[in-house]
Amino acid sequence: MNTFTDQHVLIVGGSSGIGLATAKAFANAGANVTIASRSAGKLQEAASLIGHGAQAVELDTADNAAVEALLGGRTWDHVVVSAAKTPGGPIRQLGLEGAYAAMESKFWGAYRVARAAKIRDGGSLTLVSGFLAVRPSATSVLQGAINAALESLVRGLALEFSPVRVNAVSPGVIRTPLWNGMDEATRSAFFATAAGKLPAKRVGEAEDIANAVLYAAGTGFTTGSTITVDGGGSIA
Repeated sequence: MNTFTDQHVLIVGGSSGIGLATAKAFANAGANVTIASRSAGKLQEAASLIGHGAQAVELDTADNAAVEALLGGRTWDHVVVSAAKTPGGPIRQLGLEGAYAAMESKFWGAYRVARAAKIRDGGSLTLVSGFLAVRPSATSVLQGAINAALESLVRGLALEFSPVRVNAVSPGVIRTPLWNGMDEATRSAFFATAAGKLPAKRVGEAEDIANAVLYAAGTGFTTGSTITVDGGGSIA
């Protein structure tokens, strides 16, 4: 029996990449899906790609009043947060304004959603972190710290929000529009190099992460957990 049939699922950051793939997976599994994003131009196109009557709502997670209005206005079965825009680079080159913006987007945005969300008992909240939490990079120190903070938040919220379940999914290198700033040749070379270093011998796809999110949401004994889906990147 499909565990998501007629359940109401909100994907924050659902207009592209991992969020869009997750929204498609929930919709295909019978859920009533709402996607939220700051990207007004992408939302309707994304809703069309998802199909199944998916709804789209413009939302900036930096706007706490808007977050409370959307998240607290109804009770959800499952909420997923994959929205983030995190400027990166070595900390001595990344200005404090950029560092604050990264923390604001990925950590505080998720915190506001968690704080405002009304989720039914037994439902779930899933945050998307990243394998840099456990496999630091000398050029992405802040991103690793933010991911680690999210995973720590998840463990605490699993206790506070019980019996709502709270989990994190931690991706590695995933083929998403995040890398579209590279030209095609550079991007292909980057993915090939990354794949060669991984035990899985390929980079991830957004659908790989979506599968993990649906597992976390649909498995009633899973809470306070971080599910790492990185092709072995955190051990290589």
